[in-house]
Amino acid sequence: MSAGPGQWAPSPTVHASCVLVGETGILIRGPSGSGKSTLALSLMLDPPRALPAARLVADDRVHLTPAPDGLVAHAPATLAGLMEVRYLGIRRFPFAARARLGLVIDLAAEDAARMPEVPGSVANLDGFQLPRLAIPPGMSPRLLVAAVLTGKNP
Repeated sequence: MSAGPGQWAPSPTVHASCVLVGETGILIRGPSGSGKSTLALSLMLDPPRALPAARLVADDRVHLTPAPDGLVAHAPATLAGLMEVRYLGIRRFPFAARARLGLVIDLAAEDAARMPEVPGSVANLDGFQLPRLAIPPGMSPRLLVAAVLTGKNP
C-alpha cells in the first residue's frame, strides 16, 4: 500500500522522543527512565537562552522516514501532540507534524567520553549519518544541547 500526496507511508517506530528546535529535529534516545521526555519538556518550556523554544514532534514512539532532504521524524497518528510527563500524566502540547533530523542525543550513554578524542560522533540511522551527542548516566544535557546547536558555549 502506498501513501498518497501529503500522507506518510507506514514506517517502523523507534523508542525515543523528538523535538524541533528552530529547523533542527532532535531525536532523543535512551533507556526507559533516562529522561527523554524530561529533556524534551525542558527544551519546550524552559529552553537555554541561546535557543528558541522547541516544539514537540513525538514522545515515546517516533516514526523515521527517509526523504530526499534527510531522515524525517513524525509521531504515530494516535500519539500526535501527546507527551507523558512524569507525575502529571499524559498531556497535550502544540506539535510540529514533522522534523528533518539534524541531531541524535543518546542519554545514559555508556560510551560518552568526558574529553572526546575525535569530536563529531555520528549515529547511523536508516543509512543516514547524523551528528550524535552522547550524554553519560546522571548528567543533565540541556546546556550541552545548546552548545552543540549554537556552536558556542551557552
